[in-house]
Amino acid sequence: MTDERFEHKVVISGIGQSAVGRRLGIDPLALTVDAALEAMRDAGLDRHDINGISTYPGAPEPTPGFSGGVGVTEVQDALRLELDWYAGGIEATGQLGALVVAGLAVAAGLARHVLVFRTVNESSAQGDGGRAAVAQGRAGDDPTRATRVGEIMQWMSPFGVGGAALPWAALSASKHFDTYGTTREQLAWIALSARAHAARNPKAIYRDPMTLEDYLTARMISTPLGLYDCDIPADGSTAVIVSHIDTMSDLRRPPVRIEAVGTALRARPRREQRHDLTTMGLWDSAQMLWRRTDLRPGDVDVAALYDGFSIITLNWIEALGFCGPGEGGPFIEGGARLALDGELPMNTAGGQLSAGRLHGFGHLHEACVQLRGDGGDRQVPNSPEVALVATGGPNGGCALLTNWR
Repeated sequence: MTDERFEHKVVISGIGQSAVGRRLGIDPLALTVDAALEAMRDAGLDRHDINGISTYPGAPEPTPGFSGGVGVTEVQDALRLELDWYAGGIEATGQLGALVVAGLAVAAGLARHVLVFRTVNESSAQGDGGRAAVAQGRAGDDPTRATRVGEIMQWMSPFGVGGAALPWAALSASKHFDTYGTTREQLAWIALSARAHAARNPKAIYRDPMTLEDYLTARMISTPLGLYDCDIPADGSTAVIVSHIDTMSDLRRPPVRIEAVGTALRARPRREQRHDLTTMGLWDSAQMLWRRTDLRPGDVDVAALYDGFSIITLNWIEALGFCGPGEGGPFIEGGARLALDGELPMNTAGGQLSAGRLHGFGHLHEACVQLRGDGGDRQVPNSPEVALVATGGPNGGCALLTNWR
């Protein structure tokens, strides 16, 4: 591989995260500013150094709380930034699209330091109405809160299908179970491992121990997925700074390198329409990632894999080549491989299943924490040098990060 790839011209120079929790009742813009300022301090930069902003999905919200109504202009005005470049939009390569376009802009010379952020306040937006209160086309018990739906959801919402667990994730999981013999007892280890790691993360929403019996006896959401297969709506904001590699001498501490990204979408985008229902579109991104680097799955020291639903995580494990197609169940069974001292330490902050749904950016933040050796009680031993971040499902993006040692 050559250094002509944009990834080798940019670094992640700083990271920041606001308070994270359930129903914090804090203005989403305030959470965003907190995360942005922390990322700037971490990088040794101030607002005058920032001349770019990138975000996913931007201010417009497809469902309440999805972005907190915080986009480029809100943050630019709040921080009084003077921008040479900015971008925000929901049609991106998973949530990592905001990171990728920021890197492209920096490599192209449009900006030197780009603030990349993702903010959610889905928990506060729910109030006491649960997920139905914010799902597209659903209003819980209050029909005045219903929203008009289009595209594929217009055929599903009348039948009570308002979330991904019902029509898509459960369908994919059922097919995986039927085709490969995967079991709930195996799938459970994604949630159980995440909870064990969350116990070491003071910001995690759920830190109490969870047993296999707890997992199996929790209420079903959509067979074969139960309560603990679903992530936790949360409030919080995460920010990273993407900088040109030539600015390294100005930074407060060694940055994190972006070794390679995967951004492809080649198969049909709807997971229920794929030629193989045991897979998702994220396979396209995974294959592209490995084409852009000389590193291989065996080089990965820590993985931060999207867990909006546990079956998505299993699919990423297979797609990224940590095991073969259909081998994910036996690979994760017992949880030893996923432990902090295991073969593939995974979702070391608790992931979205226990730490809270920060919509992929929590994974990005944690990967940087681990590469820097800042994980504290949850730090992966032996100084990890390579981290893999994968966000989104059924379609998504992934990035391979390395430290600067």
